[in-house]
Amino acid sequence: MAEVIKMPKMSDTMTEGVISSWLKKEGDEIVSGDVLAEVETDKATMELESYEDGTLLFIGVPEKATVAVDAVIAIIGDKGEDIESLIPSSTQSKSEFLLPDPSGETEVTVNSDIEQAKTSTVNLSNIEATVLRMPKMSDTMTEGVIAKWLMKVGDQVSSGDILAEVETDKATMELESYDDGILLYTAVSAGSAVEVDGIIAIIGEENADFEALLQLENRELPKAESLVADTVSVPAKVKESSVSGNKEFTSNDRVKASPLAKKMAQDKGIDLSSIPGSGDGGRIVKKDIETFDSSVSTTTPAVTTSGNYVKSTIMGAESSEDISLTQMRKVIASRLSASKFSAPHFYLTVEINMDKAIAARVSVNEVSPVKISFNDIVLKSVASSIRQHPDVNVSWLEDKMQKHQHIHIGVAVAIPDGLVVPVVKFVDTKSLAHISEEVKDLAQRAISKKLAPEEFTGNTFSISNLGMFGVEEFTAIINPPNACILAIGSIKESVIVKDGIISPGHTMKVTLSCDHRAVDGAVGAAFLKSLKSMLEDPVRMLV
Repeated sequence: MAEVIKMPKMSDTMTEGVISSWLKKEGDEIVSGDVLAEVETDKATMELESYEDGTLLFIGVPEKATVAVDAVIAIIGDKGEDIESLIPSSTQSKSEFLLPDPSGETEVTVNSDIEQAKTSTVNLSNIEATVLRMPKMSDTMTEGVIAKWLMKVGDQVSSGDILAEVETDKATMELESYDDGILLYTAVSAGSAVEVDGIIAIIGEENADFEALLQLENRELPKAESLVADTVSVPAKVKESSVSGNKEFTSNDRVKASPLAKKMAQDKGIDLSSIPGSGDGGRIVKKDIETFDSSVSTTTPAVTTSGNYVKSTIMGAESSEDISLTQMRKVIASRLSASKFSAPHFYLTVEINMDKAIAARVSVNEVSPVKISFNDIVLKSVASSIRQHPDVNVSWLEDKMQKHQHIHIGVAVAIPDGLVVPVVKFVDTKSLAHISEEVKDLAQRAISKKLAPEEFTGNTFSISNLGMFGVEEFTAIINPPNACILAIGSIKESVIVKDGIISPGHTMKVTLSCDHRAVDGAVGAAFLKSLKSMLEDPVRMLV
């Protein structure tokens, strides 16, 4: 009996996959375990394995086509078996699967934000070219920036060649070609952003009519790079205006001032070039003329005295700089705004006596092959506490809640562009030395943007530690879809009261942020109670 092969869900965030290449063709004999195709998901390119024996009777999706999870992609059965009833209807939504038209014509409906959807038919049967689109390189990625092109239009490209470097919200990654041919067209220049699934480039045979492919996007063809070098005209060097002090000059060498200020200066016989402007861009305004004291040099601090009040006439220059938002910063803003305003946060704080943890760290570092930090001890303690209270190890997915049996802890790492959360997996099963080595390695590669997608996705719980900056206490915003994040403060010398006895010691405050949709107050409090006892007596981690 024939078996239908559907697009599997290969990651927790996958909603669709792209058939990168078919490794089998219709009519081939298939044995269970054979790799049918390579599938490009949102996180990696993976092999699609057959679990059936038989003949590959039907391939329903061409190479490079995007297919929704659970959509039909192939059928395996006995040779000559009637599979007509199993083949998807041609009326099925194209968002679910793409079935090639035998005529070689593909009908595509393109939606526009400013006009009604319209349908166009383009003959692609004789075009030997492939459109390269922006892949989804992380679960949060909505667009990528072409940081640098490593190939140019006209270059010969082989499968596996790196075409460009793409800056995502979490890392700078290499964009690899899966086709052989000539780079015919690049849709964007270096530094430009492209939405996920947006056209990046076209690769194909020399002189292929790639413009027909672009018609499918229902867009005007941008001016692409030519196969021959263009003439570049360089503007003549502009004479620079000289500036002294706070003075600003326009192109005709006049002082920048308002008409009223010019009139007032003329009436009072004041040289505008001797007045520092307080307006936008150093512009001289009415107030500057009124307060100007011609007897005082602009380079000498001057004061006017009235009784005991001293008024300075020193004027500083206002200055601002516009900073373009990186992809990382855009995504941080979007995701954390969504988390803060959609997830009902509540916060629980406890103060922990760290004296025994400090002593334990000293003892461990005497025998450990790597230096153990307090953060490593906190990670291990958190994982042990999660194992006792698994109800905090959950993800909120709007229509359902996932309770995780594994413990993957995301550790927030500050980098120049923003924040990355690399994931330490199966923390509860690892030694302190193992945790320490892994955290250091992940943090270093996070800063250099060399993390692989699977290294910054899949966390079930998050930690943010600002203790090394001297921050004693803070609240962190939950990293969705996690339901909890733990904020770690600094260890400080404190007065500790125990059994009525006052003694010096060291304390640390931790604050648990919880999504009240998934975690109740009592659950969070029980987790913190276990964590507190674990850090106040680290031997408990060994139990």
